[in-house]
Amino acid sequence: MTAKKNNRLSTEGDSQIQNNPFNALDGSNLPKGKPVEKLHIKAETKHGRVEVRREKAGRGGKTVTTLSAFATHHTPNDLDKLLFQLKKSCACGGTIKGRVLELQGNVVEPVLQALKSRGFKPVRAGG
Repeated sequence: MTAKKNNRLSTEGDSQIQNNPFNALDGSNLPKGKPVEKLHIKAETKHGRVEVRREKAGRGGKTVTTLSAFATHHTPNDLDKLLFQLKKSCACGGTIKGRVLELQGNVVEPVLQALKSRGFKPVRAGG
């Protein structure tokens, strides 16, 4: 089989592009910007909003407390560490399913307090 010849331009050093629209830009006539300041994030909302909900439906009559809607900057490793700390502080078992933490039992109040102390903004969701 023969290789197809593509009609692409080379991006190597000696380019065939003669009319580059960015060649004329040097940035000397651009206005001076303000210096970038560090962002000051409030301690109570540092980690963002978290929904805490007590659920019972579809679990064989067992009650679980679910934590969801974590900010996207929290990695699965961060969520795993948080789950470990919450299981210890609430003296219960738990697991992670996707980006939802599940704790065994009705431990909504201790979870709300623990999340507040860790810099989250917990919101009690559901009824």
